[in-house]
Amino acid sequence: MMERKGIIAAGNMLVDHVHQIIQWPERGWLAEITHSERSTGGAPLNVLLTLAKMRAGLPLQAVGLIGQDSDGDYIMAMLEQYHVNRQHVQRTTFAPTSMSQVMTDPSGQRTFFHSPGANRLLDLPAFDQLDSSMKIFHLGYLLLLESLDMPDDVYGTRSARLLAQMHDAGYETCLDLVSRKGDPRYQPLVLPALRHLDYLVINELEAGEFSGLEIRLPNGEPHIAHIAAAARELLDAGVRQRVVIHCAEGAWGETPEQGGMWIPSRKLEPREIIGSVGAGDAFCAGFLYGCHERWTLTESIKLAHACARASLLCANAIDGAKTLEELQTEMSD
Repeated sequence: MMERKGIIAAGNMLVDHVHQIIQWPERGWLAEITHSERSTGGAPLNVLLTLAKMRAGLPLQAVGLIGQDSDGDYIMAMLEQYHVNRQHVQRTTFAPTSMSQVMTDPSGQRTFFHSPGANRLLDLPAFDQLDSSMKIFHLGYLLLLESLDMPDDVYGTRSARLLAQMHDAGYETCLDLVSRKGDPRYQPLVLPALRHLDYLVINELEAGEFSGLEIRLPNGEPHIAHIAAAARELLDAGVRQRVVIHCAEGAWGETPEQGGMWIPSRKLEPREIIGSVGAGDAFCAGFLYGCHERWTLTESIKLAHACARASLLCANAIDGAKTLEELQTEMSD
């Protein structure tokens, strides 16, 4: 039997239109835009393009739904530029490509105006006949995929049905969530998916929303005991291989067989951080590479930290991504 190789990433595809503004205007008034740029966004694009820039030779495939418009053309061009298989990126005339208008004031504070667009329509038929030689199937972001977040009589949700189908087809499965404070759907939407997962990669905010635990101490530092408890709760709910909960200070990793561990990240000074918009997806990309290559949990998280650090040093999700050789050099320093 041929060994599987490659990573499929599916879910939210969008374009971020990022604008620098002189100041945030009062309601009804004008603010001048001094600079604009656009970049791809969303879990599958950020993860796949980070992996592509690692130049590690992995086959990569995208699955998503975009509009017949200039933003959709831009996404297709980026996938082609980085040699990511786009055969299963479908286009529709029923909705525009999802996008965000991002206003950045002089303090660096970002305000998002988001249009879900075609992502709302992404549903189970888009996942028929994927490449069976690929090894890992990654889906993101749950709670932002309207059709896949719908109830299912058998599996609980349509996303849980999808992940079960992918697992039954021989893929190792991975999931990422979106950070939405106070969203009552966390437990009912996430819980049905967990038993169909090999890997779960989330941040501390998402872990707190799912578990109901306070994830930070009163002094602002990570509450590592609560993070560990949240990870164990997620494993007990069915995740088969690895749960990782990450935050700026480090990451907790745990498996069903071995006790968990806290792996700190290398500290960055606030003045060094240019943009945090893609750091979580960059972390996920590094972690998935480690899982694909059967690295230890510790080494996988260290690579994930290195990918996230590179992302933080640039304004958008992709520009800071480094080659695997550069990342491994950083890991050994």
